[in-house]
Amino acid sequence: MQPELILDARADLGEGPAWDASRGLLYWVDIHTGRLHTFDPSEEIDRWVHVGESLGCLAPRPVSLQTPGISLVIALNRGFMTFNLPSERMVFLANPEPHLTRNRFNDGKCDPAGRFLAGTMDDAEKEASGSLYSYSPDGTLKTLLTGVRISNGLTWSPDYQTFYYIDTPTRQVTAFDYDLGTGNIANPRPVVNVPPKLGWPDGMTSDAEGMLWVAMWGGAKLTRWNPATGQLLEAIPVPAMNVTSCVFGGPDLTDLYITSARKRMSAEQLAKYPLSGGLFRIRTKMRGMPTFEFGA
Repeated sequence: MQPELILDARADLGEGPAWDASRGLLYWVDIHTGRLHTFDPSEEIDRWVHVGESLGCLAPRPVSLQTPGISLVIALNRGFMTFNLPSERMVFLANPEPHLTRNRFNDGKCDPAGRFLAGTMDDAEKEASGSLYSYSPDGTLKTLLTGVRISNGLTWSPDYQTFYYIDTPTRQVTAFDYDLGTGNIANPRPVVNVPPKLGWPDGMTSDAEGMLWVAMWGGAKLTRWNPATGQLLEAIPVPAMNVTSCVFGGPDLTDLYITSARKRMSAEQLAKYPLSGGLFRIRTKMRGMPTFEFGA
């Protein structure tokens, strides 16, 4: 499996890819620039809008006759919002951290029941001031975890009973029992330990076999792990130093889209990895887990 560059975006901090199966579109963000990207694979065209502040993550909302166009839920410095394209209309939902001005949102996605899970982190990457939140369509806001350094990848097992989560500096993927009815997590245990030679674990998704796909910041690769054994199954080189996240998309959920970043790279590193910040795709032979919609 070879990654192909589909967009030389040169993103500062490309992140948070989400596949909209209803519309056949890929959404992704450039966090610090506040750009929300929409990539149409059928036309190979990427469009973006500026949301006015740091944009951590997003998730699609169902197609609705009452809300024409593209409707999303997004996480900004000001909290959770709905966002519409092409009107760019924003509606405030909730702000879980009005008191933590040095934090920002990072990775997030919806669970199979339509809750939006998103984590925060110290933007300076020093303090363990981050948390993981769950926001339900009925307006219920829960704090699932506190004391997080760099809230990152999250995904579920195919039976939805296990939630996987990455706090990057731990170099671990932690599994939790997941109650889909309540959205509560319990019984944390490490299932993957990432050796330093591979880089830092960043964004994550899972496939229909229950294996975990983890992007490696500073490692120029995408990895696949078996959470039942902790075994590294594959390490796929990506021509970008900082590989940030991944998601399955395409009509059969077999296309793996990969985001990357140029943040803080030196001139020497950019010369070695000039495609850093690009958007990549791997045509796989396996089916991935879908991107779940908010409120679905």
